[in-house]
Amino acid sequence: MSLWRRATSLRFRLLAATLAALALALLLAGVLLSGLFRDHVMQQFEAALTQQLDQVTARLEFDAAGQPLIDPQTLSDPRWQKPYSGLYWQLDRTTVDGLSRAGVLRSRSLWDTSLPLLADELADGAVHVHQGKGPLDAPLLILERKVSIAEQPDARWRIVVAADMQEIAGAVDSFNGVMAASLVVLLVLLVLAALAQVAVGLSPLRAMQRALADVHEGRTQRLQGRFPAEVQPLIDDFNDVLDRNTEVVTRARTQAGNLAHALKTPLSVLDQAAAGTLAAQGSELARLVKEQVGLSRRHIDWHLARARVAATQRLPGQRTEVGPVLAGLVRVMERVHAERSIAITVQADDAPLFFAGEEQDLQEMLGNLLDNACKWARSRVTIAVEPLAGALPLQLQVHIEDDGPGIDAAHLALVGARGVRLDESVPGTGLGLAIVQDLAGLYGGELTLRSGGGGLRATLRLPATTAQQAADSV
Repeated sequence: MSLWRRATSLRFRLLAATLAALALALLLAGVLLSGLFRDHVMQQFEAALTQQLDQVTARLEFDAAGQPLIDPQTLSDPRWQKPYSGLYWQLDRTTVDGLSRAGVLRSRSLWDTSLPLLADELADGAVHVHQGKGPLDAPLLILERKVSIAEQPDARWRIVVAADMQEIAGAVDSFNGVMAASLVVLLVLLVLAALAQVAVGLSPLRAMQRALADVHEGRTQRLQGRFPAEVQPLIDDFNDVLDRNTEVVTRARTQAGNLAHALKTPLSVLDQAAAGTLAAQGSELARLVKEQVGLSRRHIDWHLARARVAATQRLPGQRTEVGPVLAGLVRVMERVHAERSIAITVQADDAPLFFAGEEQDLQEMLGNLLDNACKWARSRVTIAVEPLAGALPLQLQVHIEDDGPGIDAAHLALVGARGVRLDESVPGTGLGLAIVQDLAGLYGGELTLRSGGGGLRATLRLPATTAQQAADSV
């Protein structure tokens, strides 16, 4: 999984966790605020109803016969006089022997009904608060107070006031609606803030992903760009690793070159000695030594090429323009095969293509294919260079086709084998196509051969980078 995909996944996890925490926090806040508001409204409602209870209690009088009286005109709230207005009072009487009479006196608002009361015992002057159903099954908040008078020791009086709670429910519902809308708006704003925070927090990872893509696609050899102080140590460490890797590969290549020089020098001495002996005496041993020295040289070159590409094909920042390399090889082949008058034609788009590898390796592969085509061509060799459509990562194709005799289909599988030559009459070592196959494979490419139309068509597929990508690294 790429760094950006990991960062994207991390972003989604951060957003999910943040949104879950925000939603839970706002839900708890909404429940808490709704409960606090309802409690506050209930306290205010109960306090107002307690004042009404005090007013009714203050208006309670008894006549000479001991009958209770409450003058409705002395009560200030007009709702006492309106039937089923939602504000009610009544007076109950209980004797010491347990007999009770509800509604001895009651407000006009109760009309012909009475308030339901609990069968409980109240201390004198104490206020009891409970809820119940009133006229038209309306929910009521009921306050009760028991009073007694010295002139009537055998009787207890219970003063009751009640008020409809639908107004409270409406106020709470209205508050909850406004609060819910406000919390939704707040949640949206917090989500936007979380998105901005996550985007800003992960922007260094996006920049790092682009820098890694530049390295991977050969536009740069090190991670470049401006990064926050928290990320810069990681970038520096990564660049140090790239530098050390390049240093190790360079050292290995130098040692390989030294080894090649150390081996080729004694081989050259043996070759010269064998050539002198062969010219002077025609010795069979000298001929054998010369043949084996040449074979050893070819094998050394082949194995060194494999070792060099195996060490370098994973290095970042490699890029070679195909056009100039191909033009140089064509000029060389035209001089080498000048006596045969072979026409070499190059077909390529105006936009340059870049091979994601070293120039020496590209020369090795194209040179072997072009030389092989020129050896077998009758009069014409055609070269076509094109990008491979739809390939990700980018790839290019080089088609080299000659008008020679071609190869039988049964022999095509044998051509790429190391040291195999189908025709000994043409100079060669049998290693050219094997080297091309090995080098292309090490770069993740492929060599395919197809015979038809009187010639051989070799198609070399290699990793590529575009001209725009190359320009970005300049």
